[in-house]
Amino acid sequence: MSEQNRAGQQAVPEQLERVLAAQVSLRSRLRHVAVGLAGGCGAAMIAVLWATEPHALPPRTQVVFAGLIAIGLAWAVFAGWVLSRRRPLFARDWVLSARIALAVTMVTAVAGVALAAVRGSTADLVAIAAGGVVFTAAAVLALVRAWRRRRELVRLRDALRQDAS
Repeated sequence: MSEQNRAGQQAVPEQLERVLAAQVSLRSRLRHVAVGLAGGCGAAMIAVLWATEPHALPPRTQVVFAGLIAIGLAWAVFAGWVLSRRRPLFARDWVLSARIALAVTMVTAVAGVALAAVRGSTADLVAIAAGGVVFTAAAVLALVRAWRRRRELVRLRDALRQDAS
């Protein structure tokens, strides 16, 4: 290794090196493989279930099945996107996954509340609305944390570039 390469390696802040190494580690990639497989297999299982029904399903059930297939495919595509990148994403994957989670949570909460309002009792409506609020708040919190994490990593990267030039 040349002296110039050693000097360049020493200039990388230890914290940034540790964070970036964790993002491209085998463990991280295996987690994304699991997410992709879960999403793809879930979508495939629902599609097979839908396709093998002997009679036409009610329209609402078809809409729900289509939505669940779309959710599974979204996670599979997300995992494929992350796995196709060979460099650190500086938490862009965190932001994207948090956005997917927020969108799915909001749609599920609204659909659950609408269904409870039409078919359930007041207690059902309150319970489902409360659950929807809790899960949506958790998804919003995850998105805020992802944005902060991305901003922190980009700031650290930019500071490193400034010091290098």
